[in-house]
Amino acid sequence: MELAGRVFDALAERGRGPLEAGEQSRARRLVRAAALLHDIGHAPFSHSAEELFAEGLDHEAMTRRLLHHDEVEAIFERWGRGISTDEVERLLLSPSDPVERLLAEVVSGELDVDKMDYLLRDSLFCGVRYGSYDLERLLDTILPIEDPQTGEWGIGIHEGGVHALEALVMARYYMFTQVYFNLTGKALELHFSRWLQETGRRWPAAPESFLEQDDQTVLAAMRDSDSHHARAVTHREHYPLAYETREHLEAAEKARFEAILPDLERRFGPGRLLVSNSAKDSHRLGHSRVLVRSWDGQLEPMEEASHFIRHLKRIDRYRIYAPTEIRQEVAGEARRLLAERPS
Repeated sequence: MELAGRVFDALAERGRGPLEAGEQSRARRLVRAAALLHDIGHAPFSHSAEELFAEGLDHEAMTRRLLHHDEVEAIFERWGRGISTDEVERLLLSPSDPVERLLAEVVSGELDVDKMDYLLRDSLFCGVRYGSYDLERLLDTILPIEDPQTGEWGIGIHEGGVHALEALVMARYYMFTQVYFNLTGKALELHFSRWLQETGRRWPAAPESFLEQDDQTVLAAMRDSDSHHARAVTHREHYPLAYETREHLEAAEKARFEAILPDLERRFGPGRLLVSNSAKDSHRLGHSRVLVRSWDGQLEPMEEASHFIRHLKRIDRYRIYAPTEIRQEVAGEARRLLAERPS
């Protein structure tokens, strides 16, 4: 929320964008509220079991339901000064005009405050330095840019901030490779998801029931469970790694590896192995373009302005985890099956 206000101020004060400057600006208050509330629908342990909502929901659908919860509505009625939860929902899900669409980019877009915040926050609380970058320099060089191809306003950057932007992209790349896709973390996620599936647990669709669930209630349930998947998490007795591919698989390599998975399952039994696929275009900030404005006013996409970003590749790695007693056998079988398949 705090960063959303700072980014809004930068966009409103620079260039000739569509935002009206001012601390009490309605648009500024709206984007701050949206930034504060945009992820309230996340289930316990966040993305680890996103697909296990009841009624086919996801965290965005739950966010919509919670936005219209009586308690939230009452807060907006008392303190919103004319801003409604309907406006917040529209900004998050279906912004209708150029101003709302630019505000939506601030909250969840190519160069948004979510990325700016979670990299620094996660780096701090994980005790690593991978997520560090020069936030202040980045904020000093962002500006509103109208994309000549689409006519849409977006968050761009002045040429002088390209290296700060590169540092953010590199921070994101390393946080994914070293933290979010960490070897042990992925194993624990897989055990957690398998426990949820085998026990038939789903995140409740009703807001009141959903709000009763948090990390602690789920951990308590896991401690009371006799499932080895639950114990893998609560006692860190997870399956060890049996096999992993390299970090940047080409399409043909990926297809070749995926083709052996059914054979491995037949060999060792359904559900015996845990397989993760860690895939992310961490250097791609979103679907739209981040434009860079040069000193003479020329515009070019970030990938063209930065030689460094242009050469980063997609992260795409598979890992197979197996019970200790069959780990070596699984590793050998995976290598054998891959050797038998043509490149």
